Amino acid sequence: MKAIIHEKVEGLEGLALRDYERPEVPQGHVLVKLKAAGMNRRDLMVTVRHKTDQPPLIPGSDGAGVVEDLGSDVDGINIGDEVVINPGLGWENNSDAPPEGFEIVGLPDHGTFAEFITVPAANIEPKPKHLSWEEAGVLPLAALTAYRVLFTRGKLSEGMTVMLPGIGSGVLTFALLFAKAVGARVIVTSRSQEKLEAAKALGADVTVSTNADWNEELKSESVDLLVESIGNATFEKSMNIIRKGGTIVTFGSTTEDEVTFNIRQFFYGQYNLLGSTMGSAEEFREMLAFVSEHEIKPQLDQVFSLEQFKEAFEYIQKTKNFGKIGFTIE
Repeated sequence: MKAIIHEKVEGLEGLALRDYERPEVPQGHVLVKLKAAGMNRRDLMVTVRHKTDQPPLIPGSDGAGVVEDLGSDVDGINIGDEVVINPGLGWENNSDAPPEGFEIVGLPDHGTFAEFITVPAANIEPKPKHLSWEEAGVLPLAALTAYRVLFTRGKLSEGMTVMLPGIGSGVLTFALLFAKAVGARVIVTSRSQEKLEAAKALGADVTVSTNADWNEELKSESVDLLVESIGNATFEKSMNIIRKGGTIVTFGSTTEDEVTFNIRQFFYGQYNLLGSTMGSAEEFREMLAFVSEHEIKPQLDQVFSLEQFKEAFEYIQKTKNFGKIGFTIE
């Protein structure tokens, strides 16, 4: 089978497209013939975390395709079923945090940037009928992350105001679509006017430059929930814009990981600061039902072939995308 392989050299230089052995199908697993796969910034990190002395690795966490073969002891799944892959391994029930041993498809085991993948039978779910293969392929990781951030952790509901600094990533474009689906008011920021216009077209109520004075620009707004994924570059501004008693949920950091803030201001303001990452299989199924109920489609920015892997990795590395990036797999 064709697969994008990382080996021997750290970083993007270690990537190549070549023939690789089609995987076996262990007990309790299914073989999926992939139709599409989604890219995440995690895939960039994998090319660094995967060490040069380790065996070759196929990256990729997101995928959708058709069940090709079944291992023993697999019930309720049929060859030919159209499915999406839940990239979270070992987190079945909703809980405060992932259990010990939780892993993500694509490291340490092989991922979705290939023609075939084997995954535990518990990690596939029916593909939402209203989605194309490319839309389904880019859905799982980012949509699951956004769902847990907004609803499990942030308790977002109709009439609340949520702020999404740095709009453009897959997670934040899903967060925008999900928030509007439940009747929330959405404020977004970006350094790119083009991305602000694109966010407005998706339903954003207020758009602000990331570099602007948020307190001045948003003095008539009351922000109930803020989704922080930038880190040190915006964290202080985020703390200053959230209403007293409001909540910040953070799931990532595209700038420095370490932040400082005034603890006295924090406790006098009665603020809530929550972390979030990925989600359980239970939340994954809830997310798919939510997406189907509201007929939500991912914001697809670019779709590449496997042969265009160099352009795809460089594109996501430069954060050019508004929405999701994917591979179509023939």
